[in-house]
Amino acid sequence: MPRKTTKSLVRPIQPDRLYNSVQVQKLINRVMLNGKKQLAEKLVYEGMQKAADRLKIDNPLEVFEKAYLNIQPHLETRSRRVGGANYQIPFEVKGQRQSHLTTMWLVQAARSRKGMSMVDRIANELQDAYNNQGAAVKKKEDTHKMAEANRAFAHFARG
Repeated sequence: MPRKTTKSLVRPIQPDRLYNSVQVQKLINRVMLNGKKQLAEKLVYEGMQKAADRLKIDNPLEVFEKAYLNIQPHLETRSRRVGGANYQIPFEVKGQRQSHLTTMWLVQAARSRKGMSMVDRIANELQDAYNNQGAAVKKKEDTHKMAEANRAFAHFARG
């Protein structure tokens, strides 16, 4: 697998049926287990609707998009060996990687909640992310703190 030309390897994703959004479709694909796409669609759509109802907002897509933006990372650290030491070097996150991390963190945070149905988990996580709280937002903040703490090593990035 090539290291740099990954853009050509990314398969285009069709937007979802209800909201005509590629991001929602990516979330559905990430929630899906064992190829059960209809079940995943039902879980995501009901979760989005439930979150919108709790927040008293008419459009569930609006809730999803704001939550998605609140989770999106802008910086991350990557390990790089310089001399005999490994350094955590901060890098800016863009495009495909940013979208991938956001979706993964959202689903991971929803799955880590226990004691309720998956619809409720998704709804709660979207609601928390909308309000800049929750496990997914905490993951983003931890990643940013790590990048900020290692800002002194940023000069190793261009080497």
